[in-house]
Amino acid sequence: MSLKGYLNLLLGRKTMAALTPGKAAPGFSLKTTDGQEATLAGALKKGPVLAAFFKVNCPTCQFTFPFLQRLYEAYGGGHVTFWGVSQNDEDETREFCKEFGVRFPILIDAGTFAASREYGLTNVPSIFLISPDNKVKVSSVGFAKADIEQISAEVARATSKSAVRVFRPGEVVPAYKPG
Repeated sequence: MSLKGYLNLLLGRKTMAALTPGKAAPGFSLKTTDGQEATLAGALKKGPVLAAFFKVNCPTCQFTFPFLQRLYEAYGGGHVTFWGVSQNDEDETREFCKEFGVRFPILIDAGTFAASREYGLTNVPSIFLISPDNKVKVSSVGFAKADIEQISAEVARATSKSAVRVFRPGEVVPAYKPG
């Protein structure tokens, strides 16, 4: 965590991603864990893209990704693309997906972290909902319950589906968990 992020955490403030809503999302081309090339420009032709950057050993990422899987199960395929963007190698990433039940496609940004740098990441998870016009619609750092609910509502609108309840009754889910 950066010094700025740590100070904000101590002061009880949520840090923000470098890319805020309304900004253009930098294009990227990364390989999936299956070795397929995936480009943001290509995915945006189908509809919105949810890109969730993470590291496998991040406890907040481990907490967040099962909720993203719920969103994928409700809205994935068709007109919206869900991607995890891992900052780890393929083997570690596959283990993470197996352990936390993640079944949506995962891209690998290990090594030079080209996409992570383009997005100005200082913390993970960092989640971006990118609209087909290549603008960031939602930008979220760490786990923010309200942001996940907003993503659900935005994706529901984009897919003409009813918004799903991401958090189940009886689940203890904090409003925010820093990354």
